[in-house]
This record gives sequence, structure tokens and C-alpha cells, in this order.
Amino acid sequence: MAEPAAALFMVMRSRVFALAAAALLAPTSARAIETIKLRLPLLETDFVIRVSELRSPQALMAGDSDLAELDRATGGAIGQKLKAVMQSNLPLELGAVVRNAQGSPLLEQVLLLVGALGDIDGLPEPLQPAQFEAAMQRAAAQGSISLLDVLEQLPGDSVTVQLGRLGSSVQRFRAQRRQADQLVASLPAVTSQGPWLEAGRFSTARRELTIAVKHRPEPLAVVVLESSASVPASAPASDRLVVISHGLWDDPSNFEGWASHLASHGYTVVLPRHPGSDQSQQRAMLAGKAPPPSPLELALRPKDVSAVIDAAADGRLGLRRPVNTQAVLVAGHSWGATTALQLAGARPTPSRLKELCDEVGHPSRNLSWVLQCNFVGSAESAALVDSRVLAAVAVSPPMLLLFDVESVQTMPAKVLVVSGNSDWVVPSGPEAIEPMGRATRSAGSGHRLVLAERADHFNLRSPQGDGGGALRGLLLAWFNAAAQAGPGVTPQLPAGGWGSSRHPLRDVTTTLPQLAVPAVVQP
Repeated sequence: MAEPAAALFMVMRSRVFALAAAALLAPTSARAIETIKLRLPLLETDFVIRVSELRSPQALMAGDSDLAELDRATGGAIGQKLKAVMQSNLPLELGAVVRNAQGSPLLEQVLLLVGALGDIDGLPEPLQPAQFEAAMQRAAAQGSISLLDVLEQLPGDSVTVQLGRLGSSVQRFRAQRRQADQLVASLPAVTSQGPWLEAGRFSTARRELTIAVKHRPEPLAVVVLESSASVPASAPASDRLVVISHGLWDDPSNFEGWASHLASHGYTVVLPRHPGSDQSQQRAMLAGKAPPPSPLELALRPKDVSAVIDAAADGRLGLRRPVNTQAVLVAGHSWGATTALQLAGARPTPSRLKELCDEVGHPSRNLSWVLQCNFVGSAESAALVDSRVLAAVAVSPPMLLLFDVESVQTMPAKVLVVSGNSDWVVPSGPEAIEPMGRATRSAGSGHRLVLAERADHFNLRSPQGDGGGALRGLLLAWFNAAAQAGPGVTPQLPAGGWGSSRHPLRDVTTTLPQLAVPAVVQP
């Protein structure tokens, strides 16, 4: 999920926080919200804030709420800080964002998470996006919108925010990281000195172009990086094509470091821009001009990659030398990593999505579930394995809910999954260790899991000029091994030389807990 929660996630943080704070207060009657109650854990004590006191320091100093008492005790310091937050303008286009998101599973999942943190006192029905939009429109009638403006437009009695529930969510996220931390601590890091880490001997050329595709109304934009000189036939990469898929609300430019490193070693690398979920789509959505990414993008993204392979095969990419389009290598990050898994043979299924998406307190729930639960209605039509894919690298993939475990075990293409032990968007425990622990039960599966120390959801990417980042040696070593092994043969990672001093890497495949495959829940 650039994701859940998409992804999901950091790039929308300011908007989601604004939406979440106001969405806790959905209108259903003519009464106006008068108080906000913060419920402290253990003590079950409410800390009362009067909405009317937030308009001015004078009103607060003269008020009789708990906040007023605390404000007087701190000489006005607390009130000034809270007033600054409450009166800061929200983006005017936020109402249009909510309106365009009507009916979107992404928005429903965000509101589900928000609602789990508090109770709306005196409201007989669950929170509805249309109710929040109506409050936004009333607040906007006078010009700029602050959170306080929205609060004053929301009918109801009061809102009780359960801080204890927020604390339990934090504890859940910490628990989801614990298993990865233990695996990292149990193994030495792979050495970070070797030829895979060094730039190759070939200079690279970069081009941008568009190709016509059957599955989208507009041409698909792609970036091509390739060697500007001839590559000897003896080189592992002499005829190899790599396709890199970006994540939600991301862009190919954030992965050109990976591409440049591979191209310097002789690979031809193509990076498609997925138009339904790239940065331009995000900008249009935040401006209120477009809805969130459609669940149909789950199937459209792998079709983008397959269309790139088709274009390479029939000469429409204008490549400097022929490439083997029957043994293609694919890499992806976040939602792009999910795309890579689909192409490798992992089969999306709605069974676990339908079973778990409404369980807010589930111990494995994490932000990536916001993205994965968006695909409840489209999972069955998104099994789009491409037999031309030889091997793949999936970096930080949301996968626990989405994929049928048996298909992950038996993917025909060999897959290397990479996960950061500090990733709170797609945490390693439930999203990588658990599914890969099941997928590698068979010693001959050939799939591998590498954990990156101190890596979060975003710092394993590598933009143009970055030199390939922490994963450059690993990507090159895995793709070289896959290219030399060929179809039907399991690639073997070298024992060392592909590590990173920035984010130490560990191959934890053989130390994964051998988990039982869960029973399939029938829709």
C-alpha cells in the first residue's frame, strides 16, 4: 500500500490526520458538539474540553472545563498550543477529496480505523462519509476551514476519544516488529564489500517514451535505461530485460538508482508509470479532481508490466540490442512488489479479505490492510501470472491478506522478498515473515526472504543519482544468479558481498518459523 493505509500512507499523512480527527465527529442530528472527552487508560477518567473555549485565550482562561483548569495552571501555554492546532486551516479541497472517495473501500477502511479509536456519544448510526462532507461544506461557506470550524458544524452531544485504544494500537505495531528484530539479532549481516556493490563498467543512456496499450485508454509512459555500449555475450546481463514497478502514489524516478546500477552492469531496464496510482493521480485526488485508486488497478498494474514485455518483444521500445523476452526479471516496491508477486504466480483471493478486513483489533492488522482491503471485489480477477517472468524481487510487499498461500509456495518464477525491520506501513512480522514462513515450508521452493536492518517503508528506494541505494548489490546478485540459472533452475544467492553498511542485510530464509498453512475460508 507509496499502500495502508496507502501506502498508503506517508504521502497522505497530513490529509488523513485532518480527515481522521474530524471524522470521529459525524453529524446525525441538529444538536451541536459541545465537548470533547479524552478518556485516559486504566483510570477510565475523562479529560473534558469545551469546544466553545477553543475560540480564544480569553474564553479558555475564563472557562470551567478540565482544559481551562490546566491552561490556567500552565499560564496559558497549553491553551495556546491546542488553539494553534484547532484553528489551523484544513485544505479547502478536503471536502472534494471525501466527495470523490464516496463508496471507496480505501476511505471505508480509514474511517473504520478512525472509528475504532473513539465513541461518538448520542449517535445512533455508524459514521458515514456523506455526513462528514456535509459538515465540511457548511464550514467552508465562510471561507477557510479549520478543525474547530468543522467541530462547530457537527451535531451531536460529545465525542469520547479512547486514548487506551490508541495505546493498544501502538503496542500491536511494536509486537509486529518484534519477530523481525529477533531474526535480525540472531544472524550476522552479509558482508558489504564485493563486485555487486560497485558500479558496472558500462555507461548508461536514459530515454522516456510512451507505448500504446490495449487495457488503458491512454498510452503508457515508460523510462528506459540501458547500456550505451555493446555488452559482451558472455556477460550474465547481455540480453536480459528488467522491469521495475513503482508503489502507490509513487514515480519511476524514485527507482532510477536501482535501474542505473543494473544498466551499468549490462541490463536493459524499463520503468512503467502506472497512471491509475502514480504521483499525478495522487495530486488530482488531493485537489478533489479524481477519486482514490480503483480496485481495478490490482489487475491493470500487472497488465502494464506485461505490455512493456510485449513492446520489447515487437520492437516498439527501440532498444539498442535484442533482449530475451521469454526470461524477464521483475522488481517492485510496495504495491509494485505486490504486482511483481502477481506476475510471478501468486494468486489473489478474496477469502481472507472477506474474513478479516472488518476486524479492527486483529493482532496482525497494520496500515497496509487499508490498501489490501480495497481489493475485496477485484481479487478474483487479478490472477495474472506472466510465464515470461523468470525471477522477481518484491520489496516491502503487502501480501498477508491478499494472496493464496498455496500459490505463493508454488510460484513458477523464483521470488526474493525484502522487508525492513522498521517498516510500520507494511511491517515484517505479519506481511513478510508469516507468509514466507509458510511459502518456504518446502526446502525446494527456491523463494527467499531478506531482512534489512533499520529500513522503513521508504528508505530502500533509490532515486536517480543515488547509486542504487542499500539494495543495489542484492538486486544485482539475485538477478545475475537467476539469469545464469535459467528457467526451471533455482537461483542461489552468493554467501556474501551483496550486503549494505547503511541497512545491514540478512538472508533469514532458513531460520523462518515453519508455519502451518491456514485453512481456506470459503466466501
